[in-house]
Amino acid sequence: MAAFPRLTLNDLSKIAVFAAIIAILGLPGSINLADGVPITAQTMGVMLAGAVLGKWRGAAAVFLFEILVALGFPLLSGGRGGLAVFAGPSAGFLIGWIFGAFVIGQIAYRTTTRPRVFTIVIGMLIGGIGVVYLFGIPVMAAVTGMNLFAAAAAASVYMPGDVIKVILSTIIVIGLWRAYPKAFAN
Repeated sequence: MAAFPRLTLNDLSKIAVFAAIIAILGLPGSINLADGVPITAQTMGVMLAGAVLGKWRGAAAVFLFEILVALGFPLLSGGRGGLAVFAGPSAGFLIGWIFGAFVIGQIAYRTTTRPRVFTIVIGMLIGGIGVVYLFGIPVMAAVTGMNLFAAAAAASVYMPGDVIKVILSTIIVIGLWRAYPKAFAN
């Protein structure tokens, strides 16, 4: 695994901007389900961070966002914040966001320095959905008292929305590359 890159002021500003984008995507609110894990647009911000900033910077943007949440800033949808959110049913999904952004950046730029539709989509499907669910489902099961299969079935309700987020995020990434390639960290 490559070492964390040396960060420039430009990198730090991009990380801060993407942490803000993730926060802003929580403003429209959420759809709360019975399992306690809300449907939000913030996952799309995580996907965008990994696809635009690359693995380390994308993960750093999500980590910065989550540090602010842990400090009590009400940045999650519905104005939630504080350490308590990291003990609730969505805690695993939140932790999975960091690793998901990393995996998206790793896959998206594994063989190229510019985004390609195929690698962006695959990265978002594996990192933005697969990795996030890999962390989220077991924690949701543990917190809610469901067995793993019941938690996976409950989480399946999020899948159509997450696939839509992959499509929208891919369109945004390709459009941003064409309009302003300097936004990309790679």
